[in-house]
Amino acid sequence: MVDEDKEHWLARRATIKKLWWGFSALLAITVLAQFLIHVKGYFIVDGWFGFGAVYGFFACLAMVLIAKGIGFFLKRKEGYYEGEDDSDGHTNA
Repeated sequence: MVDEDKEHWLARRATIKKLWWGFSALLAITVLAQFLIHVKGYFIVDGWFGFGAVYGFFACLAMVLIAKGIGFFLKRKEGYYEGEDDSDGHTNA
């Protein structure tokens, strides 16, 4: 096991836990700030409470799912980039 003092500070369990708590608190504060700041949306929906957080979550989820779908069609077999060797040692692509 790696000594925790020698690990990078972002790889330590304690730091990761603190970052999760800190970013969760920051997200909660930004959503709750809508109680103090009036948001006038261009459309009716974007004026709803917490719309930005919900929209951001689902937009991120959609990007991840689309990237996974694209990766399914674009992935190659494991030995795809390993070509046959020529007699002079060059690889055919």
